[in-house]
Amino acid sequence: MDFSLSVEEREIRDWVRTFVQKELVPLENDVLRRERAHQPGLTDDELTELQLKAKESGFWGVQTPEEYGGMGLSAVMTALLEVELGRTFVPFRFGGAADNILFHANEEQKQRYLLPTIDGTRRSCFAITEPGAGSDAKAIRTTARKDGDEWVINGEKTFITGGHEADFVMVFAVTDPDKGANGGVTCFLVDRDRGWRSEYIDTMGEWGPASLIFDNVRVPESQVLGEVGQGFALAMQWIGRGRYLLPARALGSCERLLSMAIEYAGTRETFGAPIADRQAIQWMIADSGVEIEALRWLVLHAAWQVDQGMDSRQAQSMAKLFGGQKANEIVDRVLQIHGGMGYTRELPVERWYRELRLLRIYEGTDEIQRRTIARNLLKGHARVTGALG
Repeated sequence: MDFSLSVEEREIRDWVRTFVQKELVPLENDVLRRERAHQPGLTDDELTELQLKAKESGFWGVQTPEEYGGMGLSAVMTALLEVELGRTFVPFRFGGAADNILFHANEEQKQRYLLPTIDGTRRSCFAITEPGAGSDAKAIRTTARKDGDEWVINGEKTFITGGHEADFVMVFAVTDPDKGANGGVTCFLVDRDRGWRSEYIDTMGEWGPASLIFDNVRVPESQVLGEVGQGFALAMQWIGRGRYLLPARALGSCERLLSMAIEYAGTRETFGAPIADRQAIQWMIADSGVEIEALRWLVLHAAWQVDQGMDSRQAQSMAKLFGGQKANEIVDRVLQIHGGMGYTRELPVERWYRELRLLRIYEGTDEIQRRTIARNLLKGHARVTGALG
């Protein structure tokens, strides 16, 4: 069993690590200042400029297939890159990406939506969550009624990432209530100028989701993504596209935070000695180090299963659950080690504290992950011995 990276994998990872250190970390103070003034951490122009810098070195469309101009990297390699990006809270993402379900578009739709999203001239959002439904993705009340050659959409979506900035949405609506989720839900591609509107949702962190309101929004038949009635299968494909990437980015944050704690513990003195000499501090650092390593292998194992074409849902749920739990415990310890200074906004620890709390909620709460893991074990879909057993 070889856990080492190939030369190419190491070179790719190291380039991203250098990019983060040289291009992103120096922006942290500006990002903090802006966010505290309720301004975007990065402007659209700044993000585009950074993405183009990365593109000059070939970093464009990390998981986008090569036939569409992307890198087509493996799941393991993508996870390693997310770890590196997680070392900073500067909200950067590589350009050249598009939601995976957009690749199911027909040729006309690809020209109007997929290709412009990849090249960055259009922005999308994915809308399935509804008020009062939360993690119950099947509880869709938004409807689409056929009227001649058009569909009329009515309903509301909530907590939609990128919903306030997107110019088109992939929205899921009930088209046949008698068939339920499997066969009665359809995905539509709907441009903003069709009449839907968004309302920004203010949160305790820097994630700025939106509510989307559809009031008799009319779209032609040509705006159906995939097939009528098969939208829920597309939704599940989107939701399961890369749950392992969330704890991967959190892993990078935890590595950076623990490094900050170690450095501070070595310089902060109490009663004539560095607090690093105190057993209480040593245990916090030791526990964090062990949990970081455990999370690393949960993430990489889930990514490896994706690359092997295996059913990775159990492994991804485990990585997501453990990552959310432990990232929150680690950032709490790091804040504690920094004492009063950690609680202030002079240091970025409180920024990570608020950001990492979201990991236990979005794209599947802790409770949903536990439900998935338990049901798979109880029904025999997964074994205690794991994929290698």
